[in-house]
Amino acid sequence: MRSDYNQYGEKVSISSEFQKIKTGFLPSFWVANGMELFERLAYYGQQIVFMIYMRNGLGFTESEAGQLSGMFGGLIYLLPILGGTLADKWGFRRAFSIAFTILGLGYFLIGSVGMAVFSGVYGNINHYWLLMIFLAFTAFGGSFIKPAVLGTVAVTSKEETKSLGFAIYYWLVNAGAMLGPTIAYFVRDSFGNEFVYVVSSISCFAMLIVNLILYKDVKIEGKEVVESFGKKIANLFIVLTNFRFMIFLLIYSLYWIIFWQEFIIVPYYITDFISKDAPYEIIQSWAGAGAIILLQIPLNRLTKHLPTSKAILYGFAFSSLIWVIIGIHPSIPTIAAGIVAFAIGEMVQAPRYYEYISDIAPAGQQGLYQGYAFLPIAIARFAGDPFGGWIYETAKEANQPNLIWFSMIGIGLLATALMWIYNTVIARKLVKS
Repeated sequence: MRSDYNQYGEKVSISSEFQKIKTGFLPSFWVANGMELFERLAYYGQQIVFMIYMRNGLGFTESEAGQLSGMFGGLIYLLPILGGTLADKWGFRRAFSIAFTILGLGYFLIGSVGMAVFSGVYGNINHYWLLMIFLAFTAFGGSFIKPAVLGTVAVTSKEETKSLGFAIYYWLVNAGAMLGPTIAYFVRDSFGNEFVYVVSSISCFAMLIVNLILYKDVKIEGKEVVESFGKKIANLFIVLTNFRFMIFLLIYSLYWIIFWQEFIIVPYYITDFISKDAPYEIIQSWAGAGAIILLQIPLNRLTKHLPTSKAILYGFAFSSLIWVIIGIHPSIPTIAAGIVAFAIGEMVQAPRYYEYISDIAPAGQQGLYQGYAFLPIAIARFAGDPFGGWIYETAKEANQPNLIWFSMIGIGLLATALMWIYNTVIARKLVKS
């Protein structure tokens, strides 16, 4: 019987895995994951053109574009902490409907600001604050997606297929992250950046129809009591008072600052210094998400015996090579190689991140701490996107692009050094014996 390896590098029968896929999930599992694929396609498609659209299409400076991107991205990853409460109260089907309605409308509104047909509508309105409102509105809609999808995976998977279910979810997220920017390139090249937002809008409205027709809520007996917003706010302060855990999250935010510069600095640099017609969307998506799709399983197999703390540290160190590789000789091949290097580091540490949080969470607070797993990304977007826009604008005006690479390399080295210190000095006292 032929065999292969699962996402943990364990040897399994291929036929038994196919049988699990056929019988191990309720129909809503596939509907939710299919909708997640198209939602990620919509999100990453617009994200890759965001900075160029803000600057070249709407006339913002790089710093202003970074501020708008940071606000949008920060809310996208912060609001699910509270959005999950509404998703639980409403049921996932209703949460999906509200989310896709808002996302479809929000993406269209963002794109409409750059369309000539709407110039008379927005002509006398400050575009910066108009975009701020449209982006916040869209982020609110996006806040229900992850809780609803992850919740669906949890309740529609059998116990023996739950880990496989989350692996399928993770793979489809990266498939969307590769397809979205690829489609965005062809749309941008043929019609303009503003129409990438139309595609994202159509994708979300299409998933609204899919949700209404195909998705069915699954009722689970003995379901946990849904926490109120007040309880969520109280829980936030519980997490904030765990000083050591907050240090860990802040260090992790430095790591994600490096990642999101692929969407902030890379598009600018390629179009300004290499070629304005280069397919930067395809370069970023195929090198990053493409590498994860191809290499996640073999890399997990190679690193599964590494202690969790070391896997995270090694992942930090390897991902930091992105800006070293690019900085040596900035070009399309080195940019692609640097993004692949980051993806390799991400694949080494990302699967262990949730395990690490589970290890350091106080007894009885596992769910609470896992709920804040996306907080470092929110912090990175709020702080890192404006910084990326500012450092690029500053370096470009000074005609010293090396400032970009030095600053990013510095952040990578700082993150790696701080994580080493954390593992050596703090984590030993924090991890449960």
